[in-house]
Amino acid sequence: MNVPDGLAEALLTMESDALIATDHAGIIRFWNPGATRIFGFSVDEAMGQSLDLIIPPNLRARHWEGFHRVMATGESHYGHGDLLSVPAQTKSGQRISVEFTIAVPRDQARRPSGTVAILRDVTKRFEEVRTLKRQLADMMRKG
Repeated sequence: MNVPDGLAEALLTMESDALIATDHAGIIRFWNPGATRIFGFSVDEAMGQSLDLIIPPNLRARHWEGFHRVMATGESHYGHGDLLSVPAQTKSGQRISVEFTIAVPRDQARRPSGTVAILRDVTKRFEEVRTLKRQLADMMRKG
């Protein structure tokens, strides 16, 4: 594979999308500037913390069930071009909508060693679609 010079640095330092890597236990091991922009936590605040940092409390059990399944099997429903849309939580406690996909790095024995996720804040688009759906429903009722 021929990787252009500067590609890795450009991806790791991008500010448009969050790039977050965890270890096998779900502890944050990489947090890029995009993650800081979207979630509000600095690198120092996020590194070494559980992903619970950005997961709303009511969704944590479901998240960890899926995370542990991925760590046990190495398979994710969201690593082959499928996007998962979920609520997330910022440092201020605000709920936002994010879409993400993940990759599962493997150790030398080919066992899952953690996750790498690319996340995008889609809150504005989510709100716009929700508003349009409400308007359409109102029009259909009045119809």
